Amino acid sequence: MRVFITGVSSGIGFELAKLYLEKGDEVVGVSRREVELPIKHFKLDISNFREVAKLENLGNFDLAILNAGILNRIDSLSKTTFEEIEEVMKVNVWANKEIIDRIDAKQIVAISSGASVNGNKGWGSYSLSKATLNMLIKLYATEKVDTHFTSLAPGVIETPMLNSVLDSDEVEFPSIRYLKDVQKFSPKESAQILSKTFPKLLKYSSGSFLDIREMN
Repeated sequence: MRVFITGVSSGIGFELAKLYLEKGDEVVGVSRREVELPIKHFKLDISNFREVAKLENLGNFDLAILNAGILNRIDSLSKTTFEEIEEVMKVNVWANKEIIDRIDAKQIVAISSGASVNGNKGWGSYSLSKATLNMLIKLYATEKVDTHFTSLAPGVIETPMLNSVLDSDEVEFPSIRYLKDVQKFSPKESAQILSKTFPKLLKYSSGSFLDIREMN
């Protein structure tokens, strides 16, 4: 199997790449930092769309996992600048559009979030970006009918991005207190769960948004 993964230098991207390599699959990965894995690797910043143009003529993939994303700070939307929102949208949405336009895959899974639908205070730019990502995937499902698309919320994973939130003392935002108490998975545990979940997504309609915590 040929697998394409963004954000392979850390977190679940790294663990997924490692897992598929252990299974004997061919992995092509993208990240801003170097990665010590025997994969075909593109070191680039996906927010720079000129760099994304390097992802041409890569051949066909069985599975593409659009995992890379950023959070930005937790704050009220009224206190969030347009520039901050734009930065998050470039990475979490528009970079994925650029990538989808350049790769061929039987199945594309975009890592989304429960924040795309729950509208919790403080998650403004991140929630907006993930909600837009869900619609981006739904729209592409109507255009690229030979590819199965899903946007998938993977649950709560202990990543540097999450830890930056948990280190906050912002009592104004109840979701932070919730995240401190809820069950969390390590990136390695999450990669195991996700790798078993991806094939199951094919039984759902292409373009669906799914939350792994609500799937049977």
